[in-house]
Amino acid sequence: MAKPLTDQEKRKQISIRGIVGVENVAELKKGFNRHLHFTLVKDRNVATVRDYYFALAHTVRDHLVGRWIRTQQYYYEKDPKRTYYLSLEFYMGRTLQNTMINLGLQNACDEAIYQLGLDIEELEEMEEDAGLGNGGLGRLAACFLDSMATLGLAAYGYGIRYEYGIFNQKIKDGWQIEEADDWLRHGNPWEKARPEFMLPVHFYGRVESTKTGPRWVDTQVVLAMPYDTPVPGYMNNTVNTMRLWSARAPNDFNLRDFNVGDYIQAVLDRNLAENISRVLYPNDNFFEGKELRLKQEYFVVAASLQDIIRRFKASKLGCRDSVRTAFDSFPDKVAIQLNDTHPALGIPELMRIFLDIEKLPWDKAWEITKKTFAYTNHTVLPEALERWPVDLVEKLLPRHLQIIYEINQKHLDKISSLFPEDLGRIRRMSLIEEDGVKRINMAHLCIVGSHAVNGVAKIHSDIVKNEVFKDFSELEPNKFQNKTNGITPRRWLLLCNPGLAELIAEKIGEDYVKDLSQLTQLKKFVDDNSFIRDISKAKEENKLKFAQFLEKEYRMKINPASMFDVHVKRIHEYKRQLLNCLHIITMYNRIKANPSKNFVPRTVIIGGKAAPGYHMAKMIIKLITSVGDIVNNDPAVGNKLKVLYLENYRVSLAEKVIPATDLSEQISTAGTEASGTGNMKFMLNGALTIGTMDGANVEMAEEAGEENIFIFGMRVEDVAELDKKGYNAQEYYEKLPELKKVIDQIKSGFFSPAKPDLFKEIVNMLFNHDRFKVFADYEAYIKCQEKVSDLYKTPKEWTKMVIKNIAASGKFSSDRTIKEYALDIWGVEPSDLKIPPPNEPRDVADDAGAAGKAKA
Repeated sequence: MAKPLTDQEKRKQISIRGIVGVENVAELKKGFNRHLHFTLVKDRNVATVRDYYFALAHTVRDHLVGRWIRTQQYYYEKDPKRTYYLSLEFYMGRTLQNTMINLGLQNACDEAIYQLGLDIEELEEMEEDAGLGNGGLGRLAACFLDSMATLGLAAYGYGIRYEYGIFNQKIKDGWQIEEADDWLRHGNPWEKARPEFMLPVHFYGRVESTKTGPRWVDTQVVLAMPYDTPVPGYMNNTVNTMRLWSARAPNDFNLRDFNVGDYIQAVLDRNLAENISRVLYPNDNFFEGKELRLKQEYFVVAASLQDIIRRFKASKLGCRDSVRTAFDSFPDKVAIQLNDTHPALGIPELMRIFLDIEKLPWDKAWEITKKTFAYTNHTVLPEALERWPVDLVEKLLPRHLQIIYEINQKHLDKISSLFPEDLGRIRRMSLIEEDGVKRINMAHLCIVGSHAVNGVAKIHSDIVKNEVFKDFSELEPNKFQNKTNGITPRRWLLLCNPGLAELIAEKIGEDYVKDLSQLTQLKKFVDDNSFIRDISKAKEENKLKFAQFLEKEYRMKINPASMFDVHVKRIHEYKRQLLNCLHIITMYNRIKANPSKNFVPRTVIIGGKAAPGYHMAKMIIKLITSVGDIVNNDPAVGNKLKVLYLENYRVSLAEKVIPATDLSEQISTAGTEASGTGNMKFMLNGALTIGTMDGANVEMAEEAGEENIFIFGMRVEDVAELDKKGYNAQEYYEKLPELKKVIDQIKSGFFSPAKPDLFKEIVNMLFNHDRFKVFADYEAYIKCQEKVSDLYKTPKEWTKMVIKNIAASGKFSSDRTIKEYALDIWGVEPSDLKIPPPNEPRDVADDAGAAGKAKA
């Protein structure tokens, strides 16, 4: 059970986790009991833990609603430029604790629940993760929503309310098994259905020429039902909206086609329409062209753009009628950010609305569209770039294909006028790829249809500009920008690591939570012995707590004093979990060869999900778990080395493992990881990084000093040089005896005695088609890991380096990232205005005219 606050903590009154006062606690207890009664639990003795969770969630939500309405009224009255973040993924995780922290209710809730004789942590554990994302891209969107609200931006997240989120992963006999994530089965207390804003979305049909222009007719209609989730800023009373669309069949869906009496089949076929929002595609960094996925991508942009235009037309103080009929001011009032190419169809869809419905001339429609959209690129891996077959788009969205062809024609006319002899350039820059099956290159569509294109770390943006989209950046160099990713310090420090957050607040004050750059003030405490001790103790407590969690959940006893060496992220060849696995086996061999040597004890924790159809990633999981079985059960190894595969890695599990980590593994092949955000979370929470010069690692090394990060291996230019020369894995195998032994063990079945050739595919891949050059970085990685162990032997020096890293992590706040987007791309100003809370009078002019008229 969570401990009650001490008298000293109560006297402190205000902390970064909120106010504690008798009134607050009494009010929360009263609300809790009222909501428990509403759930028809008359007798508290028969209430379940889930009943208690829902009662607490509804109590906290009560504190959100008034602020939410006020914020939307304020936007309606002031009519600021609105920012719309379009993303097929929002990996929100849990909401309860995050909301308590952002509203300043955490401490009061802790106290109230304790006084009611309950354990708040047990209640929090009842909440399902909203796992509506695969990994980094979806979690970034969630961090961005938090920052946009905290910075007072009039911002909205638009996505899909998937009935089933990212699959639940089970590990059975070392193999990944997928189970459906039925996250809504108990209901979701944080969302509000808005049927009054339901909108039609059209598919299929044909295009008819008329005197007034083309008409898209004979379409199949699917309805988009919005569900709104409040997104509170930190302690500023701003509550923005995430609107997720759910697919519904209209009442007459298919019934018109069944006039011969097959009514039952007609009703059953309604599922075909509603399947659009049924499940999240579980592919990360891999493009899978399926009709249902294309439907999802169009569904979200078609519904969202109708909503955006409705709001644009109606946003005028004191009037609910459509008052804006001219679209000249559209880019001054609307900014739309495309989170990767998934919502790229927003560009032809906005053009269709302007051309066919609003009857704008092409040039004007195109100018407005380009000024409105901006595009974020998230990957340079060729297999991840979306390329939709033309015939599929023609079948599903015939009018959009016409518009895309017209966009392409005008674009290519411009290129050929500038480079008349350069046919290669014209072919490379076309939106339509002609090799084999005709395909639409969605990244090219995004670049041509946007006024800004950005990568997500300096090194990634350079690769985007100078290599992947070189032709486009030569044409419009000012269009290309960098916006290094960030993470929200509210969830990734205050929520998950309160001990460390309070320690920092005691040293530099509480304002760093909204201005993470203030962490640089910690540099002056690097040699402060008492601070070094406190930081070290906070880490020890987190490790002990996580070790207890592992013992309970995995029945595995681990040594909390060992180094927690953690590698958690999606399982993919480019992230090189295999390189880590080779190091584990090397350590194992060294321990076996020299059992009396005093090795630094390590607990290696690897976790992450493999896409269900990604065979090699699943084989990598099986290899890691098989190595773990041998290592963990070898009495000669004992506690010197433990290997644990962390099942079902997700946001709520990240919140537990990251604060407990000593060493963060960020070991992708240089030039393949766009940015990474896990690396930033570990850095902020006092882990040291071992990594390549890839993604945001480069900037982390710049901020902390390269001597304070364990950097190893090839740089981007080395990889390019090796590609030119030709990568020969056999050379490394023959040259490095330890590597040879490790590979021979895997090949001979040492780790799979019942099936000796189980891992032959992995070995074959490593020798013959390893695009990510694991062997080339093996030697440098092993030597760097030796440096890690040497430093860990001197705890004081290790902790000093930890403090330097925390002090250097301020750049990696998503608040900084969003400020850059706002000023450089969206043309909006962040605001530190604090909207008055519901219990205080409003100071907004013309109160009466707008009261109660909040726009959705």
